[in-house]
Amino acid sequence: MSSSMADNRTYYDAFAATYEARRHEPYHRFLDDSELAVVAPLAAGRDVLEVGCGTGLVLERLADVARHATGVDLSPGMLAKAHARGLDVREGDATALPFPDASFDVTCSFKVLAHVPDLARALAEMARVTRPGGFVVAELYNAHSVRALVKHLKPASRVSAVHTDEDVYTRYDRLAEVRTQLPVGTRLVSVDGVRVLSPAALPFNLPLVGPAWARAERLAARTPLRRYAGFLILTLERL
Repeated sequence: MSSSMADNRTYYDAFAATYEARRHEPYHRFLDDSELAVVAPLAAGRDVLEVGCGTGLVLERLADVARHATGVDLSPGMLAKAHARGLDVREGDATALPFPDASFDVTCSFKVLAHVPDLARALAEMARVTRPGGFVVAELYNAHSVRALVKHLKPASRVSAVHTDEDVYTRYDRLAEVRTQLPVGTRLVSVDGVRVLSPAALPFNLPLVGPAWARAERLAARTPLRRYAGFLILTLERL
């Protein structure tokens, strides 16, 4: 195991104990809902893999629409929470997925690939395990966003007794550069943006303001402003 993999595993094992403490706040529900809005129509009635499934919050909702939903994650601590939800999950690395070629109709990953140093290899693995005619849905952190600027300027946030969010590798990507790393045998179908306007999570969590803010974000995501969203969701077709 590489040192970066070991560091990420240690970080997320420690984070697992408190990971869901704020996941049900309106901001995090908005993120999950936005991601599911992209992948759920593709996943309906099909075999789906979520790479970096964590505690299974998104995977559990995918399992409601998919024929079968499987998750893989590097962290045993995170997977223990997903197991407790009754989900089909296994331990594995995004750059060496423990599945045969063409095992799934849809392979997706959210909030994870930004923490994988070898993005090209991770995307290639996601494409490898996806059947021809299926889809790879990959979320990245956008370098051209207010969120990236704020993350650069703000102090570290504590995620466990011994770790902050600066203790895990994090990369912000430029879409033009990502296009050069897309796997052979795939075609970029669409790019969706999430969190276009918001410099922070706070507006989503404010009474009365929060629902209106979320609606404004959804409207902004339908405009050219989506290229400046904090999160970019790429949908690739496996040829």
